[in-house]
Amino acid sequence: MSILKVTTFQAYLFWENIEKNLNNLALRLSSIREKTDLIILPEMFNTGFTMNASSLAEEMGGKSMQWMRQQANRFECVVTGSLAIKEEGKYYNRLIWMRPDGTYEKYDKRHLFRPGKEDLVYTAGKEKLITELNGWKICPVICYDLRFPVWLRNEESGYDLMLIVANWPERRAQHWRTLIAARAIENQAFIIGVNRVGHDGNEIYHSGDSMCIDPNGKTVYYKPNDEDLYTFSISKEEVSKTRNALPFLKDADPFDLL
Repeated sequence: MSILKVTTFQAYLFWENIEKNLNNLALRLSSIREKTDLIILPEMFNTGFTMNASSLAEEMGGKSMQWMRQQANRFECVVTGSLAIKEEGKYYNRLIWMRPDGTYEKYDKRHLFRPGKEDLVYTAGKEKLITELNGWKICPVICYDLRFPVWLRNEESGYDLMLIVANWPERRAQHWRTLIAARAIENQAFIIGVNRVGHDGNEIYHSGDSMCIDPNGKTVYYKPNDEDLYTFSISKEEVSKTRNALPFLKDADPFDLL
């Protein structure tokens, strides 16, 4: 039986203030008292969901990447979350999967939030990331990706856990809660969504609603409204039991993404 211990941080983010966010996040993480395998931060954890990439995006060797390396080493676990990255003259909303030894993988947000003009600032990613941790296959994605089931579609040999890091507004919280449960059930995988809380610089309120849903659609963890740092364990055996009892993935329609 493979157990994964996960720490989610539903954080309040200071608008476009990298230094203050990194200091506050590090301080709050200090309260972790038990060994964890993975710390999950929200989307654009160092700035909030900003379109001011020309001023705030960092290079891959920037202070926020260095901060992630320090935290991963400090807690001897993987640290993940997304940030605005500048690379070869383009901007990306990029999730970093930072390991304790300083090696990392990355995922560039595939679906850019057109109503917020994200598509006019950032470049969309083309590659899905499925990484491995303690025997788990994990697929991390970002916020608006949640609305696109074809992109998130699982395969029988695919992922056991999907992570969604987000700045998802309270006005569409019902969509968030419903879609996370749907993605878990249809893909027969654990889904963990980590959102921020509080108002951003555009006076948009975020109610958090971070959650973990198991492959049967049952709630493992759910927290609305307040900042919350929480550690819980999930069992890969639950994935196997669900798929063996109801082998729906074997009957999925084949398709190719263009």
